[in-house]
Amino acid sequence: MNVIRLSIVGAVAASVMWWGGPLSAHHSIAGVYDSTKSVTVSAVIVEFRFVNPHPFVVAETVEAGGVRSWHLEMDNRNELAAIGMTAQTLRPGDRIVVTGSRSRTEERNLYIRKLVRESDGFEYEQVGTSPRIKQR
Repeated sequence: MNVIRLSIVGAVAASVMWWGGPLSAHHSIAGVYDSTKSVTVSAVIVEFRFVNPHPFVVAETVEAGGVRSWHLEMDNRNELAAIGMTAQTLRPGDRIVVTGSRSRTEERNLYIRKLVRESDGFEYEQVGTSPRIKQR
């Protein structure tokens, strides 16, 4: 009887560990970013990571204190792919203007609400819960 009980406990523990890991990696946008604190940043892309669950842009700004790095998070990868974004949509060296919600804990982290690349008119916007892109 104890062997059966031990096997059940082991199976439950393994299930919790297996399911709990991926679940804890995802987060609520409202829990991480404050939609009442909007920030606009003009920056140059250093890296675009088209990854799950949320693609992000690493960009740099030049400020009085020197070069500053920003982490700019986007909507989930599957929704971005569905509207035509790929790993090549944003490239290092692209100049962008981003407006987003500031992180509750990290000074230079934003959740992107709007991203514009003026060189070709590309525009990404988060409208409600849906992303969209426009191109001139």
